Amino acid sequence: MSRTHPARAIIFDTDPGVDDVMALAFLTRLPGVELRAITTTFGNLALEATTRNALTIAERFGLDVPVAQGAAHALQNDQPRFVPHVHGADGLGDVHLPVPRRTVDPRPAADVIIDLVRRDPGAITLVGVGPFTNLAHALHKAPEIAGLVAGVSLMGGAFGTHGHTGNVSPVAEANVAADPWAADIVLGASWPVTMIGLDVTQEVVMDEAYLAALRDQAADAGRLIWDISRFYQRFHEQTRGLRGVFAHDSLAVAHAVRPDLFTTRSGSVRAVAGGIAHGQTIQKPRGLLCAPSSWDDRPEQAVAVGVDGGAFLDLYRRVLVA
Repeated sequence: MSRTHPARAIIFDTDPGVDDVMALAFLTRLPGVELRAITTTFGNLALEATTRNALTIAERFGLDVPVAQGAAHALQNDQPRFVPHVHGADGLGDVHLPVPRRTVDPRPAADVIIDLVRRDPGAITLVGVGPFTNLAHALHKAPEIAGLVAGVSLMGGAFGTHGHTGNVSPVAEANVAADPWAADIVLGASWPVTMIGLDVTQEVVMDEAYLAALRDQAADAGRLIWDISRFYQRFHEQTRGLRGVFAHDSLAVAHAVRPDLFTTRSGSVRAVAGGIAHGQTIQKPRGLLCAPSSWDDRPEQAVAVGVDGGAFLDLYRRVLVA
């Protein structure tokens, strides 16, 4: 089954990150889609760095939207583990982009999310591609927003489909592992969540020839993607043997506007905090008969278990080149 919801206004919650920038380039060029705000969180790097990167890219792309700073750590103040070996010391492939002149919105990220959702009920989709701490803070401050959003598309989780079980541990995906307490809250709220996890994102590879074509055909955005993805691609080559990169965060954007590209499975979802399974996501699929458990009395959410990767890559290329 595939869940549909109109998604033409988006708040982008992010921890840039090379693939975050690739997703933002895609999002801001999609016809008929309006970016309402960028909210930042810790994740790939510390909050100061991810916020600087968001301001840098907003300035580079000429985006006239608020950029609001959010969570610096997990709900339980767990010590963050950053990944400069994946995205570069600056988070953008160490290409040394100019220091941004823009400044952050004075409101905390959670307040920006609440304000914009309340202002336009039923219109906004939240696309989260970092740890989900800002969304959990927003729910804590204003739980009613769960009934006011059009939908929530999250890049996160790993459920074992196609053999994809984790990228920071044998069972855990990075965004959930960074704050599983927040993930469990967000997945337990009464809003429609779709998790775009490793089950599908590691099925879609932008290979070197594809990225080179973007460089040559997609003007400034294509050249920027090529430049910042050189470091990222080397990481994929060294760890996965890929001559390319996974399209992680861009697939969460794609789901928000083209849910028909995905096959999903419904059921309540929990995120594990603590122990050797820290960060694992587990779904109790609809109809599964078992003894009463901690999955009961929680809303069913959607987990992506299939994707039309060829159609997505064609869509991304057409949007960027256009």
